[in-house]
Amino acid sequence: MFMGYSWKFQAGVTGDIKKLKYSKIFLFLFLSVVFSSCAKKNTDSAGYTASFKPVFDSVTHYYDLNQPEKAISYLDSNFPLLNDPSVNDKFRFYAFHYVYWQKAKRDYKKALPYADSMLVMAHKSVVKEQYAANFAEANYAKGDTYFSLNQYNDAYQCYFQGYLMGKNYLNQASAADYTYRMGMIMFKQGHYKLAAGYFKESYAKSLLVKDDHGFVWFYRRQELLDNIGESYTHSGDIDSAITYFDNALKYVNANDGKFKVKSQYIDIARGVIYNNKAQALIALKKYDEAEQLLKKSIAINIQKGGDNGDAELAQLKLAQIYLIKGESGLLRSLLSDLRKQLDVIKNDNAEADWNRLMGSYYLKKNDLAKAIVYTQNYNALKDSTIKRLTLLKESDVNQQLANLEKQYQIENLNDNNKMQSIYLNVAIVCAVLLLAIAFLVWRNWRQSKFDVAVVIMLNKQINQQKAELERALDEVKFSSREKDRILRAVAHDLRNPLGGIASLTSVMAEESEHDKDLQSQLILIKQTAADTLELINEILEATNNSSSALKRQSVDVNALIANSVELLRFKAAEKHQQIVLEGLDHPVELDINREKIWRVISNLISNAIKFSPVDAMIKVKAVQKTDSVIISINDHGIGIPDNMKDKVFNMFTDAKRSGTMGEKSFGLGLSISRQIVEKHQGEIWFESEPKKGTTFYVSLPRSVKQDAGHDQLPAGKELARH
Repeated sequence: MFMGYSWKFQAGVTGDIKKLKYSKIFLFLFLSVVFSSCAKKNTDSAGYTASFKPVFDSVTHYYDLNQPEKAISYLDSNFPLLNDPSVNDKFRFYAFHYVYWQKAKRDYKKALPYADSMLVMAHKSVVKEQYAANFAEANYAKGDTYFSLNQYNDAYQCYFQGYLMGKNYLNQASAADYTYRMGMIMFKQGHYKLAAGYFKESYAKSLLVKDDHGFVWFYRRQELLDNIGESYTHSGDIDSAITYFDNALKYVNANDGKFKVKSQYIDIARGVIYNNKAQALIALKKYDEAEQLLKKSIAINIQKGGDNGDAELAQLKLAQIYLIKGESGLLRSLLSDLRKQLDVIKNDNAEADWNRLMGSYYLKKNDLAKAIVYTQNYNALKDSTIKRLTLLKESDVNQQLANLEKQYQIENLNDNNKMQSIYLNVAIVCAVLLLAIAFLVWRNWRQSKFDVAVVIMLNKQINQQKAELERALDEVKFSSREKDRILRAVAHDLRNPLGGIASLTSVMAEESEHDKDLQSQLILIKQTAADTLELINEILEATNNSSSALKRQSVDVNALIANSVELLRFKAAEKHQQIVLEGLDHPVELDINREKIWRVISNLISNAIKFSPVDAMIKVKAVQKTDSVIISINDHGIGIPDNMKDKVFNMFTDAKRSGTMGEKSFGLGLSISRQIVEKHQGEIWFESEPKKGTTFYVSLPRSVKQDAGHDQLPAGKELARH
């Protein structure tokens, strides 16, 4: 009987259900068929990567050639070279190794770690369908290995996990695999009617599997029909058995044309069915019909690439017919040929029956000595087989599965109770929160009525205050304008008499006829008048800057700076100071108010002279930038203390200090300079260290936009801003 294998559908029980043996060649051929089908299906469903597919095909090809060692060697050499293999790639990598050790080498202890690795990779699956398929497959593989190690309770638990996955995810393929395995176990235990029931259920579920590449499932279905017939044969329902064998043959013949490239495997399936149907005919004592079927079966599977193990079992059945019919010559010849095959292809179950038939042959020949030897060999081999099956038969799979089902139900109930408890607690919390929210809404509604009334009242007060503030602001503006008018009038009226006083005292002081006391007093009056006149001029300048519009013209920067420097050289000479000018490399004209910018530069140079010591050098420099010209005035004077740096640009600042020779400072010059520069959309700032000197910078744009903003300056620069 043929019990098919695939990577995906590991049975855990091999060969004929009663006499478990397959040819090694056939196993690998069938495995390669299933691998190819599964590979295409999984690749199309985004399972395998494009880089893994060629590796998969090559490994499968080696299995087709019955070269499992080359297949695994090729896999181990090429898989590490893949770039970022997917979860399914890794899953199939472990699966190939599992099949190698489980089926090719039958080293179940080495196969088990690979089944565990498959399970680990299954848990990493990200797609629901992929997870369900891989998880079920890994559990079935692990269960098969436990079954081979005679750890039946562990095997049943793995099978049950695969069954639950198929059940929960409505995976018909997984459910069909599970009932298939249960049928195999029931048959091994001798529960043939139960086995037939499981096989029927597996067949029904296999018909529900959505499969676009149907050779694997076609092969499984014909196998299940054959298994049902075999189960009925052993339960004594021969008529039903023959019906299912005939249905299996009809199913194979009906689909023969669909799978022409797989014709060899289809012939093998026919051979297996012929063999099993012959067993039913032998039970009905229809030896001639059985003999014909067995010869057809042997002719198919005795060939290279056929199921040689099944052919050996068919030869034993044919030998049994020869024994019954008393055809000793044919019997002896057949057993001799079979002996040669068994020496090449080991088959423990066939070995036992061969010894039994040889004993019967010599018994008919009255050669008791040889008959006893073969009979003893048969008994020994049979006892060994019985011992292997005893542990399996003692395991109550139905009770074990029932216990697992109950445990699963209990766990589900516990989970449901926990969930219900959580839902109840959540419902209570929600109810409390709803009550709290309702109370807060009610309280806020009451409070809002009061708040609305308060807001209305406050709004009225704010409107009244706004109106008062607007009136006050208008009065302030009027007062400011009036203050400027009065200030300009007073300053203007004072400037003329003070100018006369300054001129008169200057003339009088130049006369040498006065005594020393009078000369000193005249000089003091002259200096006081000059200082007062300068203060009046600065006040007038400040008031004019705040209101007047700029009158711009194109001004050459070098000429403007040079003019300022030349006019102030005489003042610097009084303190034996030197002014060094470093202008632009080539003429640059700016759209500015010449008089006001000249005043800014002159004021900064005057301050440098005022706060620098005797014999000091003052450096005036102009630098052209991409969109501006920067003028700097550097001195090595007394510097600006840190506590005054943020006040120097304020009008009427208290940061004013006397010069190095007692020169007066009114605190208006830098404030006026800032106003002028900012009206030109420029910037003025300084860098200073006490007792080391100060550098003032004036940046004037080459093209002026009235609403242009200021670029951020480097760290450490003190910028004059509003």
